[in-house]
Amino acid sequence: LPSSNHVNTVNIFVPSSSTGNSVNLSVLRKCPFLFQSKQNAPVGGTPLEKPIMLMKPREEGGKSVAAPETAPPASGPGVAKLEREGQRPTQPVYQIQNRGMGSAASTGAVDPVIGQTKLLPPEKMKHSIKLVDEQMNWCDSAMEYLRDQTDMLVVGVIGLQGTGKSTIMSFLSANTPEEDQRSYVFRAQTQEIKERGGNQSCGIDFYITQERVIFLDTQPILSPSILDHLINNDRKLPPEYNLPHTYVEMQSLQIAAFLFTVCHVVIVVQDWFTDINLYRFLQTAEMLKPSTPSASHDSTGSSGPDDGSEYYPHLIFLQNKARREEFCPRNLKNMHMVVDKLMAHSHLKYKGTLSMLDCNIFPGLERDYLGTEVNLFLLPLLENDGDEALTRAGSGSTPLFSLLPGYRGHPSFSSLVSKLRSQVLAMSRNQLSHTILTEKNWFHYAARIWDGVKKSSALSEYSRLLS
Repeated sequence: LPSSNHVNTVNIFVPSSSTGNSVNLSVLRKCPFLFQSKQNAPVGGTPLEKPIMLMKPREEGGKSVAAPETAPPASGPGVAKLEREGQRPTQPVYQIQNRGMGSAASTGAVDPVIGQTKLLPPEKMKHSIKLVDEQMNWCDSAMEYLRDQTDMLVVGVIGLQGTGKSTIMSFLSANTPEEDQRSYVFRAQTQEIKERGGNQSCGIDFYITQERVIFLDTQPILSPSILDHLINNDRKLPPEYNLPHTYVEMQSLQIAAFLFTVCHVVIVVQDWFTDINLYRFLQTAEMLKPSTPSASHDSTGSSGPDDGSEYYPHLIFLQNKARREEFCPRNLKNMHMVVDKLMAHSHLKYKGTLSMLDCNIFPGLERDYLGTEVNLFLLPLLENDGDEALTRAGSGSTPLFSLLPGYRGHPSFSSLVSKLRSQVLAMSRNQLSHTILTEKNWFHYAARIWDGVKKSSALSEYSRLLS
């Protein structure tokens, strides 16, 4: 550079893909490090070589298709220098395959119908179907509604006859109290069946929601109508049972033991508080429950009753058709205390997973008011528009008060059902067996459990003792 202090204009050459282009740059004389010696600069007008492109042949329809020929690389001292220094550029190779598209993968074309099918939501069931029929035989019709995914919740229900099991399960799964009873996914008792003291559900009914929650509705336990049907219709009993009432009780124990093994949540429905025989039945079913692997991964090898080696579901006591005085905090506390005393020796998870105090039903009560809080939830009698109209306050006085509903002492049925549903669906989904089960795997697992329950030696021995 000249030694003067003014700005100089210098011509440098920047190489491009084909020709050398001259660019004018204004630089200060005090920056000589921006330039190299003249012999290192490329000769003006002499282009550098093209980058070398490497293309891999692809296969179409099982035949190899050769890559198009590229122009031979330019020869010269620059190429020899690059090869000598190991700096020859290469291109990465990417392989794109059509997976899971069947025959479309071989032709290279993606069928839009198959692609859209994978994005469709699960098929919605319109009504429940049989999982176990009236003859206590397993049914396979539910398999077509199941998928190969593990995020599922299984909820079962047991209870005495006429307590509202099917109605409650319909509200928890797909229906609302405002809908017509004939549209419920689980059929409830008709007026005719109520008048003759019959039962609506037989066996075990199956329904799965689009949120992948499986609901299992069951026939009533210890049902007098089933016993009456056996006696009056001269139905032949299985050879291992001598008396009809023994057969009815063993059917109920088989269903309860099955639910305790394959469900995450089991709801026990009552319509009055309380029947001591119901708690004896629950503890007997727990005793006869099939042995299952531990839900935890860290098995210690011990088989004691308190080491968590057996699987036990969450147990919810649902007090249906509750009266106003049962919502009184003092009575509610006594109900929790009674249930806790009756279930004190049970391994079923009957407390710590559901709370009415968390639902803001009793806003004035402190969290520790109940002391030993169990999984107890109260639902009032299902009211309709006619009943609500009869309870309106001050119907003959000021028009303002005639528009207000009467004091009931508890929130509405719809509000309480919504709170119950939220708490049931939020319960932990413990592992049912030693492996993680998909929906289809659960179906096969449940079928094996049902077959094992019917052939259980413990249940057979208990039946012999009853006879």
